[in-house]
Amino acid sequence: MSKRAVLEVIALDVEDAVAAQAGGADRLELVTDMAADGLTPSASVFAGIRAAVDIDLRVMLRLTDGFAAGDVSRLVGVAEQLREAGADQFVLGFLDGDGGVDLAAVERLAGVLDGCAWTFHRAIDRAADRDALRKQLAGLPGLDTYLTAGSPAGVDEGLPTLVAEAGRRGEPGYGQELLVGGGLRLEHVPQLRAAGIDAFHIGGAARSAGWDGAVCEQAVAEWRRVLDGE
Repeated sequence: MSKRAVLEVIALDVEDAVAAQAGGADRLELVTDMAADGLTPSASVFAGIRAAVDIDLRVMLRLTDGFAAGDVSRLVGVAEQLREAGADQFVLGFLDGDGGVDLAAVERLAGVLDGCAWTFHRAIDRAADRDALRKQLAGLPGLDTYLTAGSPAGVDEGLPTLVAEAGRRGEPGYGQELLVGGGLRLEHVPQLRAAGIDAFHIGGAARSAGWDGAVCEQAVAEWRRVLDGE
């Protein structure tokens, strides 16, 4: 095993956030509207969660379903509102119609974030060329993480890609942390940890009643125990 694994949990509200922290989560990804695969929450929701927990919060910057940026000016405005509310970590990622990174949109938002840490999310799993995307984004300020399953179909299909990319750590475009999520199950953990991957992202797996229910402290605690090798 390497360093203590990071456990990031999707939170929709204060109840989720409190349960996730109590269960041992290190960080939360804040979203709304999981029917659209996770959109940007309001600044007031962020503020309520920030007041309720003291772990890191990464806020989604995404206004519509899919991986197109849409109205970038509106995204910029939302990011500015969230920063004014105290947000200092974010999640984003946009592709163009050909499956390449929408570099103009990503660069504009990265500029607004002004050095804040951010994750490029699972848009990478839909990219036409993952390697090219990574190399195009390599120098952007604040980018420290890729959230990926290694495949659009999820971790079951993406395991070989995840292990291969973990082995390229330190190469140009591969300096960021791999945060594995998307169909992630506990049985995937040993192979991923053996490959040197030590950051994990769960959503539905943290909810014993699925997306119709809140985050379950006990479910998060079980992930914490497995990641800690207990």
